[in-house]
Amino acid sequence: MLIAGSSYWFARNKALVFARSGREKNHSRAGYHGFYVLLCSSVPAVIFLALWSMAEPFVIKSSLIDSITAQYGEIAADEISIRYTEIANIASGVLKPVDEAGAALADEYKAIHSTSTIAKAMLFIAVLLAGALFGYLKLRPTFKARDNVEKFLRVFLFFSSGVAICTTIGIVATLIFESLRFFELVPITEFLFGTKWSPQIAMRADQAGSSGAFGAIPLFVGTLQIAFLAMLVAVPVGLLAAIYLAEYASATTRRIVKPLLEILAGIPTVVYGFFAALTVAPFVRDLGTAAGLSTSSESALAAGVVMGVMIIPFVSSLSDDVISAVPQSLREASLGLGATKSETIKKVVFPAALPGIAGSILLAVSRAIGETMIVVMAAGLAANLTVNPLANVTTVTVQIVTILVGDQEFDSAKTLAAFALGLMLFVVTLMLNILALHIVKKYREKYD
Repeated sequence: MLIAGSSYWFARNKALVFARSGREKNHSRAGYHGFYVLLCSSVPAVIFLALWSMAEPFVIKSSLIDSITAQYGEIAADEISIRYTEIANIASGVLKPVDEAGAALADEYKAIHSTSTIAKAMLFIAVLLAGALFGYLKLRPTFKARDNVEKFLRVFLFFSSGVAICTTIGIVATLIFESLRFFELVPITEFLFGTKWSPQIAMRADQAGSSGAFGAIPLFVGTLQIAFLAMLVAVPVGLLAAIYLAEYASATTRRIVKPLLEILAGIPTVVYGFFAALTVAPFVRDLGTAAGLSTSSESALAAGVVMGVMIIPFVSSLSDDVISAVPQSLREASLGLGATKSETIKKVVFPAALPGIAGSILLAVSRAIGETMIVVMAAGLAANLTVNPLANVTTVTVQIVTILVGDQEFDSAKTLAAFALGLMLFVVTLMLNILALHIVKKYREKYD
């Protein structure tokens, strides 16, 4: 940071000297010259550091292979990797040496690593200085520093966009590839239409889980049930709150109420889970018992209500911003034609804000489908096929977490089932996006 900052300062001062001399007009401002030299100094050095850090473990391992084979004799490649990991842990202090050979190899590892660290630091500084000198010597009054800096920024932004796109493609490809492996072990018809979910290994051969039961219908029903209950709470409350804040509330009320509503989005989901498990779920159970209904201590209703409260800000805040963005001239024209305020909101403001409102509802639905902690603590883990909101159910995300907890073998149907569930969530989210676009296209009102 010192070298890079100094390079910026010296380059900027040199550009200012050019400007004061008045001999030639500078093509770019002094700050662009400084930033250009800063980039010449730091970017190659950071790339060098990243490449060295990636190659360093392989170089150290190859340097130790001869010593490992000399101490332990000719051993298989897998055992060499195990020995190398053990030596690295001994050198870092995680493990204690069990024999003199391990201690000697750990000392050799430390020596090689220390040499590598010193060489890396010296070469890193050398690359920094060389880049700064290269950029500094290129500076002239006519040098197009601004063009070069903006070119770098365009490349950087393109690279950032490419990383996001490649990450998405990688996630989708992983889900598809691992799901295909799962469907080689379990028929897709059983997964999509089966009504029993029990991927755990059973203790007795006569239990359903002994060979695994991977019917995902109970998970889909539970996910949709809890999401539906959550939206029954979040959408009406959120939309009405947004309409009140945007159209009826005074500036003082809006300034106080809106931040209070948005605080709900900042509360950790585990806190909502505790609230649902300790307060709402017992209340729902006692209420159902008092009404003579069979009510579980963990229920979809408790999880759905609390989840709905949690996602109210996703609907209210975004809808409020969209409604407030509708041009005031539309309201004034409607009121001027004799419409009441409520008629103006229903006939003019709401249709104009429909795309944004649909987007906020879609975001809330996605948030509800992807929630895990509240469901675990308030609805349970039982994969029951029921539409009774007073019964305990589970969701797709909860089962993904349950399946992938601890050490897993990624060639078993139980583990691969998590990827198939993830693929189904992806497909459902994609369908929701398509549905939202269709609704917006059909009902949106366009104004000149």
